Amino acid sequence: MSETPENDETTAAGRRPGAREQAGRSGLLGSFDPVAAAEKRQTRIREEIARNRRGEYKVPTWVLALALAGVVGIWLLVLFVL
Repeated sequence: MSETPENDETTAAGRRPGAREQAGRSGLLGSFDPVAAAEKRQTRIREEIARNRRGEYKVPTWVLALALAGVVGIWLLVLFVL
């Protein structure tokens, strides 16, 4: 009736990190592993693209800062020039 833990992918064995990740976490490869860093970056980019395709995108901080600067600039222009 119910699935056994061996068949369930959500068990601890299914979530166990790969050899490279495990070695990087324990410090066997040093403080910076360029291969692991590249894999992590690729994973983050893939996840962000997937989120954007689902419509879960966010406005970048620099765009918000630029919009705020524009609003403040226009406000100052109206107050002191016009």
